Parts: sequence; structure tokens; C-alpha cells
Amino acid sequence: MSDEQRNTIWRFAIIFIVITLGFVAVLVKIAYIQTVERDEWLKVAEKQVPTVRPITATRGNILDCNGRLLASSMPQYYMYMDTRVPALHEKKGALFTAHVDSLAKDLANIVGGHSQAEYKARIVQAYRKGEKRLKVCDHRINYLQRQELEQNALIKKGKYRSGIFFEDQHRRIKPYGLLASRTIGGIYGEGGGGNSGLEKRFDKELRGEDGLSSIQKIGGRYESVTIDEAKDGLDVVTTIDANLQDIVENALLERTALRGAKWGCCILMETQTGFIRAIANLDRSATDGHYFEAQNHAVQRVEPGSTFKTIALMAALDDGKIDIDDTVSVTRQPWKYFTVKHRDAHPMDTLLTVRSALAVSSNIALAKLITRSYEGSANKFVRKIEKMGLMDSVYCEIPGADKVRIDVPKDTVTLSKMAYGYSVELSPMQILMFYNAIANGGRMMRPMLVTAIQQNGEIEKRFRPEVVKSSICGSRTLKDIQGALHDVVWDNHLGTAAKKAWIGNKAQSNLVSIAGKTGTAQLIIPGHGYSGRHHRMTFVGYFPEENPRYTCICMIEDPQYPYDAGLDCGTTVRVIAEKTMAYTGCYVYRNGERVLDKR
Repeated sequence: MSDEQRNTIWRFAIIFIVITLGFVAVLVKIAYIQTVERDEWLKVAEKQVPTVRPITATRGNILDCNGRLLASSMPQYYMYMDTRVPALHEKKGALFTAHVDSLAKDLANIVGGHSQAEYKARIVQAYRKGEKRLKVCDHRINYLQRQELEQNALIKKGKYRSGIFFEDQHRRIKPYGLLASRTIGGIYGEGGGGNSGLEKRFDKELRGEDGLSSIQKIGGRYESVTIDEAKDGLDVVTTIDANLQDIVENALLERTALRGAKWGCCILMETQTGFIRAIANLDRSATDGHYFEAQNHAVQRVEPGSTFKTIALMAALDDGKIDIDDTVSVTRQPWKYFTVKHRDAHPMDTLLTVRSALAVSSNIALAKLITRSYEGSANKFVRKIEKMGLMDSVYCEIPGADKVRIDVPKDTVTLSKMAYGYSVELSPMQILMFYNAIANGGRMMRPMLVTAIQQNGEIEKRFRPEVVKSSICGSRTLKDIQGALHDVVWDNHLGTAAKKAWIGNKAQSNLVSIAGKTGTAQLIIPGHGYSGRHHRMTFVGYFPEENPRYTCICMIEDPQYPYDAGLDCGTTVRVIAEKTMAYTGCYVYRNGERVLDKR
């Protein structure tokens, strides 16, 4: 072997030994790091992991039918200051010293809560301590206040020189205050999900999708970097008209306050579509007696009283059990039927037709007519009502709405009381839905509170009017019932909502024709049964009678004496009808005469 070959072999051997030693050294270092230095390096790694924070999506708006805000998430801000930023300490704190007075002055003038001197003392103390996150203001500021503060000379220099930064929070507000408050609903705290009303029903759409951001060190500074953008919630467009809502609430408030009632409820529905244009619920405060929206009585079932008489008569007429011109005798004295005595609120000794029995709202007449028609076959009476569509599960969007309760009576005595609205339970919304069908030529519409879901004005989903029942009864029955409801308001001799010389117009208007029905039901007092001194009053009607555009119900619970369903609830509906017609312009003038615009 030559010297050159031997030298080559030695060179390769040396290289191999060096590589092997280097590899062994790496393995030893890895083992050392994984054992001896393991905890130290884990701490370093933890510091390098970016802090992930959620980006809260802005909750969508709830709008009225004209696009006005009923509920919205408005941005508000917390103002913080990092007093450690280097720029504030350069040249012995020249920048801080030059601007601290003007900053304190602007805070006192724009935000308030403290004087200029107090703000300056707070900021200077934090500066000396080197506070990282001084909460400059005690409470959140609004967008306009932030805009004004951002004109301050120090804040204009940006957060890396001034140390000042803002963190946004969203607060749910209702620009119209308590207007339709229970129907709009509420949310859990700030930024929480819906807990009632439309806020709860459409929580998924309104909520949106939160995003993600992380705090990372970039170029020696910590920056917030967006990982996943938040998707703001969708807007819910309601059927409510804020102007009509205001009309309805004011009319209801005036009458409930006048009577010192426990609560009042009023709903205005568009006849052809079923759109709810206004819905008001007012409860009397136990502390100071003022009224506010506490419960959604519109969807809570109660015994309807005499408004159920229309339903009972429709069933008997449509089954051919009675005719509208049939007669029934009534007396001043109670009519005893087995163990129950039936009494009239307007007692008289006379013979009434079926039509006039409804106009005068005779309990005796209805009890006699229904028991004679369905005695021994009460189940047929209830089944007939079911066929009218009143008990269909199709209902409005308010969560927790009660269902109708109309059970098959086990005895004829219960049937006789059902004839005029006891032993059955309906919500004001369900009563309204039925009377709206009468106004709408027999076609029952589902009550609707929402017409669309949209994003930035673009429709994502549309909700159209929905027919619950194409016809609730035969055409002749419908005509007979409509005639009887006309008499309730326009028969000045018998009508319970007609004009009376010693009382006034009640539901009878000189400006718009109204047809409808009154109802008065005794309340159950726990431990005492039905009370003759505590009542629930109702009037439900539609207008203009000749071409119905709207149906309205007013219900007032436990008014103080004196009270009258026709006077109190009938007057409320009349006021609403007159103002609604004026606002919507349903009437036009042709040749100097005011006529209904039938377009």
C-alpha cells in the first residue's frame, strides 16, 4: 500500500471519528435538555405561546317594519393607559409632563365623574408606580366621547407613545325605551344570549359567530393579531310599526291608569296578513303604582268571558243546531240549570233572537242555546271548535306562548258555563286570531311578528303570511256572525259596546266603523272562588267594518270601580282605530267626500 493510500484512509478515519463524536455530543445535549434543563425550557416555551382571546361578534339589530331600531348593540369602551411605554419616560418624562394637564382637563369635561385635579392625581400616581393597565375612567364611555377624546394631543400620538388604548364592549339598548319591551325581549347581561321574547326566539341568528385573536410579540412590541374574523349577527325585521305601537301603548296606558287596573294588554293585527303591528303589555308596579312592561300577557291564557260566546254560537250555527233568527227567553231572575244559576249582566224579561242575544251578551241565552244544541254530545261541540282552527298549534314567534285549553266537559253543567267563556282558556293573541278570521272573510291567519332575517340590508330569509285555516265556517254562518258583531257596536238599544246617552260612545266612532264583541269574566280569588267584585274586561273588534284592515283586542285585568267592558276596552279600541286610520291614510277624499281607499 502506498503512502498516499494510507494517508487517505487516515483522513477518512479522522473525519468519521469527528462526525461520530459530534453526533454523540448532540445526543448528550438533547438528553441533558430533556432531563436536567427540561423545566427551564418548558417555561421558556410557555412564554412563547401566543395568548388567544375571543373577538366578540356584534349582536344583530331588531328592527320595526320601517327599519327603525327596536333593539341594537351599541359600542362602548373602557379607557386604559400603560404608563410604562418608553416614550413617556424619555428626556425625563418631557412628553408626559407636557400633556398630562390637557389630558386630565379633557377627561373632566368629556367624561366627567371627577375633576381635572382628581384625574391628574390618578394618572400621575400610576405613572410613578409604573402601572401597566391603569383604568383611566371608572365606567364605559360611548362612541362620541371616544371620538372627542381622540382629538387630545397626547392620545393622537397613538398607543405606543401615549400608552392610551381603548377596549370595546357592546351594550344592548332599546332606543324606544319600553316600547314593545316584553315582545322584543332581553338578554343575559352584557353580551349574553337572549332570555325572552324575540331576543330568545332568534338568538342563533342575532348572536353571530365569535372570532379569535392572539397577543404576539412582533418587532419588540406585543400586538393583537386576528386569527379568525368575527361574523356579526343578522338583523331581525319585525312586523311592528313603532308609530302604531306608540298609539296602542298610550291608549292602553290612559285607560288602565284611569281604572287603576292590575294589568292591561292590547294587540293590533293587520287583517289580511296576520302581521302584528303593535303589542302592548302594562303591569302596575306594587311600589309606586306606575305601569311598565313586566309580563307578556298577550300569550298567556285566561278565561275569555263573553268573547267566547261568538265562538260558541258559530259552532252551533254552522252545525245547523240553531238559526240566527231563532228565539230564546231570558228573565231578570237567574236561570237555574241543575246546580248552577246563570245570571245576566243586563237582566230583562224578554224574548231574544240569537243575533240580539249576542249583541246584549246574555249569559242565560247562550247557556240555554248551547246546552239544548249539544246536551249529551259535548264532545261534538269541542270537536267543532277544533275544526275551526282555533286549537291548531301554529302560533306566533314568542317563546313560551300558552296553548288553548278547551277540554271536552264531563257534564252538561260545565258545558253551560263554557257557552259564555268559563272552563275554557285562551290567550288574547288567540282570541284576536279568531276574530281576525271573521274580519278576513273566514280565513284564519297565523299571528306574525317577524317578516325577514337580513344582513347589511340584504334579505337572508323571508317569512310570508301563513294561512292556518282557509275557512273557519260556512259563508252563511260567517255573514250571520258578522251581522251580530255589528249590532254589538251599533245597536244603541242592546249593544254592549254601543253609544249610551249616560255613558258615551264606547266603541262607536263617528270616524271609522267598528264591529266586535265585549267580554267580562269574574276572577278567581284564591281560597274564595269566583268574585263578583273582581273582573277581567275585553273588547275585540275589527275596522273599517266595510273593508277590514285591522283587528284589535284590548284586555284589562281587575279594574277598580266603576268599570264597563264596552266603555273601557271598547273606547280604547275606538281611539286606536281612529288614530290608526289617520296615520295609515286608509281614507281618501273624492269629490269633497271622505271614502275608504280600497286599493
